[in-house]
Amino acid sequence: MAFRNDAIRAFFLLMVVSAAYAKAAEKEAAGSAAAASGPGATLDIVKLGATGDGKTDSTKAVEEAWASACGGTGKQTILIPKGDFLTGPLNFTGPCTGDITIQVDGNLLGSNDLAKYKANWIEIMRVKNLVITGKGKLDGQGPAVWGKNSCAKNYNCKILPNTLVLDFCNNTLIEGITLLNSKFFHLNIYECRGITVKDVTITSPGDSPNTDGIHMGDASNITITDTKIGTGDDCISIGPGTSGVNISGVNCGPGHGISVGSLGRYKDEKDVTDITVKNCVLNKSTNGVRIKSYEDAKSPLVASKLTYENIKMMDVGYPIIIDQKYCPNKICPPKPNSAKVTVKDVTFRNITGTSSTPEAVSLLCSDKQPCSGVQMFDVKVEYSGTNNKTMAVCTNAKVTAKGCSEALACAA
Repeated sequence: MAFRNDAIRAFFLLMVVSAAYAKAAEKEAAGSAAAASGPGATLDIVKLGATGDGKTDSTKAVEEAWASACGGTGKQTILIPKGDFLTGPLNFTGPCTGDITIQVDGNLLGSNDLAKYKANWIEIMRVKNLVITGKGKLDGQGPAVWGKNSCAKNYNCKILPNTLVLDFCNNTLIEGITLLNSKFFHLNIYECRGITVKDVTITSPGDSPNTDGIHMGDASNITITDTKIGTGDDCISIGPGTSGVNISGVNCGPGHGISVGSLGRYKDEKDVTDITVKNCVLNKSTNGVRIKSYEDAKSPLVASKLTYENIKMMDVGYPIIIDQKYCPNKICPPKPNSAKVTVKDVTFRNITGTSSTPEAVSLLCSDKQPCSGVQMFDVKVEYSGTNNKTMAVCTNAKVTAKGCSEALACAA
């Protein structure tokens, strides 16, 4: 009898273990992509539980895919398949073992529950050899929350989440994707080296607040090429501490133009140097190529070796502008006694097209810190309106001009 009872207990235990094993095997099969960490692994977020109905929260599945890919060896691919996948904040932190490609075939949608966000929507930190590619979208769903942006009235406003942020990343390629309707900046590059943005589309309405297309700061070796940007703020803004930037083949509009700055808002900002913008088109943007700095700069810094070449303007508000008294929405602190931002060695070459205002050239430099080494070659932009003459307004700028329209020479 004892033997019989022992046999029954053993059989029952075997059944329990078998059931547990079967359940574990089933779970492993369902999440096999998460365990695929060998070279050449592809992690499909749908196989990890994501649902592409635009309503179900897929944050956990996407984060699980990142964790597995970052820990995997060789080349790892995270697949965002066709569908609409809603997520809250995503924090992708390295360093990672291998190289990662995020293949965006479908769309990621950023949750509009602002309570979920500590900072940004998709933040990638300390990762190298990263590729983000595909024909899908990163949709910030900004229209639902733009009304909560108070930056037009408050100098120190609360910042809404940026869509895609790269922090301390090296050797990264972003190509093919669309960034749509960000809550704040669409792409923010900080403390990165060797970033290429190619064949990307960035779009939001012209009246959407603070929706800069691409912003960068304290970054170097940045290439932006063959990219279309239309937003409610700067198409591209180049912040303090940035060097070695090459921008070409960019179509900007609507938006506030391609800008260096704003500079001088915060203490201990670093210099900006070696910036080239060429072969670009600006279409109905409020500014064209712009350099902007605060008159109340907290620390001295220099913007130098800036080259703008082969730029076509199409009814642009202020095609060429240097503004050393920049003050957005007229809500800046009181002006100090001296300016601290130096602008020098700036070249404008072969800038053509039309201006929607008579003021095609505006060099508004500080009397205490004049602009120096400004060169203008073959600048021929005409006011597109009637009964007004095209003009240049130049104050405190040392300019060398050659081959320019007479009204735009700005010669000292």
